[in-house]
Amino acid sequence: MPLPVHNVCFGPFQLDLNTAELRNNGITTKLAEQPFQILAELVEHPGELVTRDELRQRLWHSDTFVDFEHGLNAAIKRLREILGDSAENPRYIETVPRRGYRLIVSVESLAAALEQSELVPPSAGTPAESKNLAGWPKRSAIAACVVIALAGLGTWYLRSSMAARPIKSLAVLPVKNFSGDASQELFADGMTDALIADLAQIEAVKVISTTSAMHYKGTNETLPQIARELGVDALVEASMMRSGDRVRLTVQLIDARDRHLWVRSYERQMTDVLRLQSDLVQAIAGEIRVQVTSQEQARLARARPVSPEAYEAYLKGRYYWNLRTNDGRRKSLEYFQQAIEMDPGYALAYAGMADSYIVLGEAYLLAPQEAFPRATAAALKALELDETLGEPHASLGAAKADYDWDWEGADKEYRRAIELNPGYATAHQWFAEYLSEIGRPDEAIAEIKRAHESDPLSPVISAVVGNVFIDARRYDEAIAQCRRTLELNPEFWVAHLCLGMAYGQENLYQQAISEYEKITGISIAFWSQGLPRAYLAVGKRDEALRILSEMRELAMRGDAPAYLRMAEIYTALGDFDQAFAWLEKAYGARYHGLVNDLKVGPLFDPLHSDPRFQDLLRRMNFPQQDPARDILILKEAKAEYAKLQ
Repeated sequence: MPLPVHNVCFGPFQLDLNTAELRNNGITTKLAEQPFQILAELVEHPGELVTRDELRQRLWHSDTFVDFEHGLNAAIKRLREILGDSAENPRYIETVPRRGYRLIVSVESLAAALEQSELVPPSAGTPAESKNLAGWPKRSAIAACVVIALAGLGTWYLRSSMAARPIKSLAVLPVKNFSGDASQELFADGMTDALIADLAQIEAVKVISTTSAMHYKGTNETLPQIARELGVDALVEASMMRSGDRVRLTVQLIDARDRHLWVRSYERQMTDVLRLQSDLVQAIAGEIRVQVTSQEQARLARARPVSPEAYEAYLKGRYYWNLRTNDGRRKSLEYFQQAIEMDPGYALAYAGMADSYIVLGEAYLLAPQEAFPRATAAALKALELDETLGEPHASLGAAKADYDWDWEGADKEYRRAIELNPGYATAHQWFAEYLSEIGRPDEAIAEIKRAHESDPLSPVISAVVGNVFIDARRYDEAIAQCRRTLELNPEFWVAHLCLGMAYGQENLYQQAISEYEKITGISIAFWSQGLPRAYLAVGKRDEALRILSEMRELAMRGDAPAYLRMAEIYTALGDFDQAFAWLEKAYGARYHGLVNDLKVGPLFDPLHSDPRFQDLLRRMNFPQQDPARDILILKEAKAEYAKLQ
């Protein structure tokens, strides 16, 4: 049965030209005659100027006496009230002073809309479709219109289905850029990260983190496939369109079986974009019927106006920070600094700056004495501006553990970060690394698994799972995990290092050497840990000494990572005096790798019985370790290293 042609769609609305009924999200409004006739004239000429004279001819016959100006103005005002529009910031009806009005969104018949097989537009469309940038894209309008029509016919069915199958986990797919401007891609990616970050604050729903979500940018996989791979109950799809200082965001909620449950469109000034995100998150939470605590509601409601330029710089900073490349780390800091210069009261920008300094310090792109105190200062400033942010607490935790060696303080900050932002995968990751470093392997494994659940496609977190297994002496599980990481990213050097380390601890030295030799483009001071020991085990002493020579050259230039490698090599060679001499240099440089490897890393096991080792742990304020575990590690280490001498 063919559908009637008298139904037209624009924005989130469906208009029945026969009955004068306007539908929006399942709600029907019967229009009075004059507002209806004006709207009908506008939808018949979308994007075109409809003059006041043309409206006069349609609404009033020439022989009818009426106060035309007053009647038209009153009808336009009523129509705008129904549409939620305004003359000052029009979303649908634009006033052309002294001439008339223009409908500034695309219009499509419902029949034509339903002929489209996809509810979400695959591309930005043609230049013609992008002409009216204040409106949303043509096919995006189609999508909303179809969903609204379906909602009017079957809202009760969808809601009853949702009640039968509660939504406890979500993934936000990459926001699609329909601005007709490729330069807005980074802005769209940043919006994805911002939406995920806001949703992750709600403890009652698990939200997949940005790294895993961005894996599906431009994918051809179906929505049910994506939902299965990520293990979520529903997906959030969004498209954005930006024009000048306005942004329109159209969002759909789709369950794992590819059923469209909900659609909504938002348009705001860029200065109010944080409020837009807050409103959207609360709307999604209400739709999936999860409990939002009063504290979470208060955090979401704290959104403040922000400079559009600062917000855009912040989004770009987050995009580059999520790349976790050296170039990305540097660029992220530049953009966060720009955001602060543009808006000195922007708390999230300070939180981003703190995160950038942490990863710059960990990668030794900045000296620890420079990076970590700056991270602490930026994090404290962020919390001064907004004490509800979880990210700066995580940064404080990292600085306290990696640089201050304040283990109790780090524990407190990590727990507070997770309390404020339960879905923040990086906080779970850093907390897991901290727990592993201080010798609490079972808790570390549980925590890194939480991070992995939130970000299952992140190579970084996947590799950290393997490293935590190594510190826990669970080498078979480490090998299996590192292999899975390499399935995600075959070129990821950290995974090759992790696998090489695990193979070496299992006495599979040739396999270990093979993994080390696959690493390229990274300073040898970062990736060679464990390799000299493997060379010694297979009789390649000259190769081990060659690495020693390279490390010595780097160390003489003040390369702190090389200090630690020197200590490892001399430990493998059995020269403990030299090993402790280089450990002291790493200690003096406050190199954070010492925190990672000293107490629980297997390469220093032979040193555990030396009083100098316990003295170094004491000076670094490490908590006391289980004596029984120390004895077991020492016994295993002595037997293993006896084979290498």
